Amino acid sequence: MTPPPTNSRKRPEPVQVVKSRRDAALRALVSGVPYIQFLGIRFDRRGDELTAELPFDEKLIGNPLLPALHGGATAAFLEVTAIIELSWTLLWEDMEAGRIDPASLDPLHLPRLPKTIDFTVDYLRSGLPRDAYARARVNRSGRRYASVHVEAWQDNRARLVAQGTGHFLMPPVGLVPGRDD
Repeated sequence: MTPPPTNSRKRPEPVQVVKSRRDAALRALVSGVPYIQFLGIRFDRRGDELTAELPFDEKLIGNPLLPALHGGATAAFLEVTAIIELSWTLLWEDMEAGRIDPASLDPLHLPRLPKTIDFTVDYLRSGLPRDAYARARVNRSGRRYASVHVEAWQDNRARLVAQGTGHFLMPPVGLVPGRDD
């Protein structure tokens, strides 16, 4: 009698281990940018989709008479969301393909961030003194250049506060110790 064939495939890791490693990689990516901490931006990951949150803070008010969020804070929120989405997309692909070990990621050993070539913002309505959310979509990503669209809303995703489109210079591939972004 012949023994049953052995399955040479490696058993998949428990889903909680995979989720925890992905969340740690995202935290490392975000914590490497002090401006993100200054603005208080947080990122929520569901699978490979990110939602950025800009919690309301009085320092973000530009016009106290309305009151309305400052246009610069709104633009920064959109641009940061676009850059992190683009970086996360690249990092996600490298992690899933096994080219980067998420355990090796920390704020000093991360991929370089894309550099902004240009960023255009359409202000669609006043940002109210409350939390804002944003999601970005990578329209094109090549070896040297990427295009990203991002939308921000507050209470209702169908009522956008602002949207933006950015073009970015892509960084060299691989981890760079002590990145200077």
